[in-house]
Amino acid sequence: LPCPSTDVGDTILPDMALSTCRHVAGRTLSRRTLLQPLRSSRPSSVQVRSMSKQVIATDKAPAALGPYSQAIKAGNTVYVSGQIGLVPGTKDFAGTDVESQAEQVMKNMGAVLEAAGASYANVVKTTILLADMGDFAKVNEIYGKYFPADSPPARATFAVKTLPLEARVEIDAIAVL
Repeated sequence: LPCPSTDVGDTILPDMALSTCRHVAGRTLSRRTLLQPLRSSRPSSVQVRSMSKQVIATDKAPAALGPYSQAIKAGNTVYVSGQIGLVPGTKDFAGTDVESQAEQVMKNMGAVLEAAGASYANVVKTTILLADMGDFAKVNEIYGKYFPADSPPARATFAVKTLPLEARVEIDAIAVL
């Protein structure tokens, strides 16, 4: 029986049902060959460039509530930790309603981005956590005012059981400089 044609690139995946042969990277390999290491013209080691990691901190946004940074800059990427609607320098929320908290979240995020040398225009991905998915439209309206209309970031939104300090909304971000 001829071997079935399989296009798997350079990857070998065990297939116990296939007992006679496999096509891998354009070569037909027997089951015996599959059990031996694949010889390749590729180098056997990869050199990894080290990347600097810089902690970003500003007093224009609330201090971290635990053992984490407001943001980390690694290479040309900024990872902004989840921001909640606390007024900087206090432990008080900007308000009890989701709108005032969402507005403060975005201000806090902006301050952290600025401290990292970035802006909302640099943000490529966000994650929104809501205490109540019923607040989605309200948060979305406020959120949308801060990003360029022609190139808003990718985003995921989740409803969660609770947020830190009983916040109504939390948003994190990834920005590329």
